[in-house]
Amino acid sequence: MLEHGGRLRRAAQQYGIPLAEWLDLSTGISPWPWNLPEIPANAWMRLPEDDDGLEAAARRYYGAEQLLPLSGSQAAIQLLPKLRPAGRVGVLSPCYAEHAEAWRSAGHDLREVGDHDVAHQLEHFDVLVVVNPNNPTGRRIEPGVLLEWHARLQARGGWLVVDEAFMDCTPEQSLVASCASRPGLVVLRSFGKFFGLAGARLGFAFAEPGLLARLAQLLGPWSVSGPTRWVAQAVLGNFHEHIERRRDLAEASRRLAGLLGEHGFAPQGGTSLFQWTVSMQSHALRDHLARQGILVRLFETPASLRFGLPPDEDGWQRLEQGLRTFNQMESLR
Repeated sequence: MLEHGGRLRRAAQQYGIPLAEWLDLSTGISPWPWNLPEIPANAWMRLPEDDDGLEAAARRYYGAEQLLPLSGSQAAIQLLPKLRPAGRVGVLSPCYAEHAEAWRSAGHDLREVGDHDVAHQLEHFDVLVVVNPNNPTGRRIEPGVLLEWHARLQARGGWLVVDEAFMDCTPEQSLVASCASRPGLVVLRSFGKFFGLAGARLGFAFAEPGLLARLAQLLGPWSVSGPTRWVAQAVLGNFHEHIERRRDLAEASRRLAGLLGEHGFAPQGGTSLFQWTVSMQSHALRDHLARQGILVRLFETPASLRFGLPPDEDGWQRLEQGLRTFNQMESLR
């Protein structure tokens, strides 16, 4: 299993701090709960049905006709490599590590490439995978650039796979509404990040109908639970609250960037849901914060930390104190 954020129970055991006393900033998931409807009993008692309204609500929210609900976008990440014969796959890195692992495990010849290498290496790939906005760097690639890459790949029967898990805060930059049904283009979206409902395990794939049908066949029936389908319909349809949530997340992210900068850890990138800072002190700071009951996400290459958003003023004060005491300790060395 690859390393991921959110493993709070393991941190609680490792540092001897009760689970309830932790401030979890490790996931890049919206820290605020959503107003959820009451789930009717039949959502629990009956098998899920495809015509219950979820697909219609998702079409309205994303502005796309062709889509497939999934048990989290992770399901598509693991299954897409099985829909192509073994080939040459490029993954724009660093990014969410499950992409490279899935294609490599399925027998594809995988190469991780940097931003500046894609343009002149694209002809060597049958598939290119891009996370946009990127996790953890926050890097964004303009839609026009992505569509140029897609055209070059599709001309040779290739695919461009774009993971837009963190795109809900900037929907105007998404490829879903205008381009997602083009042959050779696959776009993935996550429900858990923006809506703060990672436990629901819901995501969507957007692609041409034939590819979605093949993916659905691999998924099998009932891939999304009835309660999740019920809750998601209500949440996806609350457009007024979507606007307010985007505004609040953007403000909190700017505050987080400022706080990190004040303490010598100015971010090198980020989104409305997290900030990312590169530092040779990453390991030491992660450990120091963990001893204060604050969990952040450590990355090894490059040595860096991803900070999610505190949920309340107490969380902001705890993070500020943790950063300040770290610098005080470092100054005494």
